[in-house]
Amino acid sequence: MLDIASVVRVHVDVLIAAQNDMGVCDAIERKEPVGRPDVMSAPNMPKVAGIDPIVPAPAHTTSPFDDLPAAPGTLIQDRLAGWVSDLTTLHELTERLARTGSLDDALHELLRAGAALVGARRGLVVLEPADGLGPAITLGLGLAHADLGHLETVPRCATSYGRLLDSSTARADPVAVPDLLGDAELDPRQRDVAARLGYGASYAVPLADDTAAEDTAASGTSGAAGTSSRDGASGAASGKLGAAVWLYDEPAEPVARQRHLVGLYARYAGAQLARLLELERARTHVAVITEELLPSRLPRIPGVQLAARHRTGPRGGGDWYDALPLPEGTLGLAVGSVSGSGPSAVAAMGRLRASLRAYAVMEGEDPVAVLSDLEMLLRLTDPARTATALFAYAEPALRKIVLAGAGHAPPLIVGERRTEFVETSLSAPLGMLACWEAPSVELFAAPGETVLLYTDGLLRRTGDPMDRAFARLRAAAASVPRALRGDPGAVADHVLRTVLPEGLGAAGSGDDIVLLAARFD
Repeated sequence: MLDIASVVRVHVDVLIAAQNDMGVCDAIERKEPVGRPDVMSAPNMPKVAGIDPIVPAPAHTTSPFDDLPAAPGTLIQDRLAGWVSDLTTLHELTERLARTGSLDDALHELLRAGAALVGARRGLVVLEPADGLGPAITLGLGLAHADLGHLETVPRCATSYGRLLDSSTARADPVAVPDLLGDAELDPRQRDVAARLGYGASYAVPLADDTAAEDTAASGTSGAAGTSSRDGASGAASGKLGAAVWLYDEPAEPVARQRHLVGLYARYAGAQLARLLELERARTHVAVITEELLPSRLPRIPGVQLAARHRTGPRGGGDWYDALPLPEGTLGLAVGSVSGSGPSAVAAMGRLRASLRAYAVMEGEDPVAVLSDLEMLLRLTDPARTATALFAYAEPALRKIVLAGAGHAPPLIVGERRTEFVETSLSAPLGMLACWEAPSVELFAAPGETVLLYTDGLLRRTGDPMDRAFARLRAAAASVPRALRGDPGAVADHVLRTVLPEGLGAAGSGDDIVLLAARFD
């Protein structure tokens, strides 16, 4: 007789081994009898006379190994591992967003991170603060400028971001359109644009500053009972900043886990965008005030051509320039820099420039006297602040310049036969001495030569030591093409492009830049 029960016992042993956290193959290898022929381990018994080779499985035989339920501990470990992975990813993305220093950089980072979270390839973000103070920005990811133009042809009420922006609440629910081409209720223009740009689904989330909305709503509810509901509604909408939309190439929709992650990220992004928006508005206000304090246009004086280039740093500085027509066809040129940054430095710059104009009208032919009066004024009115300044009294008819400087960088003469710095006397900045006085310098410009007056912010933005920065400035001026030397604006632009090849906005330093060019005929 065949021992059929032994075959059953082999299967039970294998099951026990699998339940003891062993692999199926490992369990079979360990429980296989040593030296037993392969035929005895076959699933069907060999043919024997009078016996059916197919042995039915007993009723109590367990299910196949693939159908075995996973151990509860394994499920918990997998779920915890997924949570840790999601939290790590979210932390990395929010850290990258927190390192952005401008509104444009933050919006681009938001698009890239959101696309990775929802599994999309393209998208766009629309920034429209609910307070109406701007700025209004639309940026795309994987979309050209023409593609954004096509999207703007879709009626606003038909777009997912339009519904979020026009919502009465700041934190509206996300809008998912899983099949743009197959949804008959959508606007025909939206389907046409989707077919033209090649995307089949979209997912949009609102961007809002929940803190601002809660604060405004709380202030609204603290008012009179008759107006609390109306104020609360406006407060809920006051924190609205914009909306972000991600586009899928095919009909798709983010799963619940992706929705949760991108929702958390959007909440953090809203707070970060609100901070950068406030900073951007402050920088814009300072820049506008600075530009208003500087000359709106340069005077036209026979015998000399003028051009100026000015760029305010992100923190708002006190660099300034001036070109003032004086009696008998003469001209006063001035550049300077006030210590510090921010609104206080801008205000000090405005006072200093206005005072210098008054002193130049009274005694402009003597630059030393002008700067001496300016030193006295600064020491009496703002003793905690210092400033550098350079004033030049020019007679274009004679191409004669008399100048004096107080701790300021020397001018640079650019011509066909020379490119050299003017040798000025050394002196301390304004506000550093009880009584300032330094001798003036007299020079004559050849026909066609250009005199460059600048602030040290241009040198610091290079990132080089001062000696190398001066050498770079001189080399840039010497390399001005002959065809551009007749235009002082072209000379200034060439010098800036050469000294700062990455551009004024891409420079790492936040210093102001002032460059005043005067070409003598």
